[in-house]
Amino acid sequence: MTATLPLRAELRGLEPYGAPQLDVPVLLNVNENPYPPSEAVVADVAAAVAQAARGLNRYPDREALGLRSELADYLARESGVRVAPEQVWAANGSNEVMLHLLQAFGGPGRTALSFAPTYSMYPEYARDTATRWVAGRRAEDFSLDLDQVDELVAREQPSVVLLASPNNPTGTALPQAAVEAVLEATAQVPEGCVVVVDEAYAEFRRTGTPSALALLAENPRLAVSRTMSKAFGLAGARVGYLAASRELVDALRVVRLPYHLSAVTQAVARAALAHADALMAQVGSLRSTRDETVAWLRGKGLTTAESDANFVLFGAFDDRHAIWQGLLDRGVLIRETGPEGWLRVSIGTPTEMTAFQDALVEVAGL
Repeated sequence: MTATLPLRAELRGLEPYGAPQLDVPVLLNVNENPYPPSEAVVADVAAAVAQAARGLNRYPDREALGLRSELADYLARESGVRVAPEQVWAANGSNEVMLHLLQAFGGPGRTALSFAPTYSMYPEYARDTATRWVAGRRAEDFSLDLDQVDELVAREQPSVVLLASPNNPTGTALPQAAVEAVLEATAQVPEGCVVVVDEAYAEFRRTGTPSALALLAENPRLAVSRTMSKAFGLAGARVGYLAASRELVDALRVVRLPYHLSAVTQAVARAALAHADALMAQVGSLRSTRDETVAWLRGKGLTTAESDANFVLFGAFDDRHAIWQGLLDRGVLIRETGPEGWLRVSIGTPTEMTAFQDALVEVAGL
């Protein structure tokens, strides 16, 4: 028997989001850190989880203030910006952080604005919270057209603006002046507008590239989102967080589910944060490999976006799917995403990048 379910009209016929999860030797499609945690990190995480397990008959710390305090300490070391623990919010991946933002500040009759190409989940967060979605277009070099920003903000009156820096899938970072211009433009929205800068890949940015965290003190409508999935190599732990004003964080506390962050998740994150310096040591080598990959692709006559992330967008191909499939047939999985004709490769180990290069030369005839 087939049941008739009262599915929301905007969800009918849709497929769930998800990048391909295929069993191939070289996985370079979802921007993971290719290096697993060290044995020292594994041991400390295991011990922390064992301790948490002894209290699993009780609910976890609802406010996760211990974790939030340690995240604030990490941000101070990484970016030189000190925020109070109450200005940090943590959740099950930056995806849940973003959902909390749109639950609090989006909703029916409200608009979320971004600029494509950008992270493909943004319109889904809007859809899931019944928030109207509007996407402008980035310039040819994937920078923001600030005249277009002014025009769209004035016309659409968004309650949320979502900006990724470094952007996904392009890898391009926003100059601080661009974020300031968006904050200035959105200050004219009568009912207020939250500007979210998604810095999931911030640790991979090149030297001298600023973090939007530096703008927090003067901008209570700004939220800066981070994750432990990428630079920390904890994609499987699902820990994301943001820094913002206390007022903004308190709004997220209203919409979160009770005890949303498990005791086990908090324990894993805190154990990993104790090893932040060692985990970050891998970031430098990934940056170097990224820059070498950009130089190699350009040397083969391909175009690449300027990347401050742990991936590179490159192209353009008349039939990108054929290139993607050819690489997959040779055991290398990358991502078919972004503007038509472009592909994205995550930065892996030197061995994985050699396999990617060899396969691309063979498939594309470079």
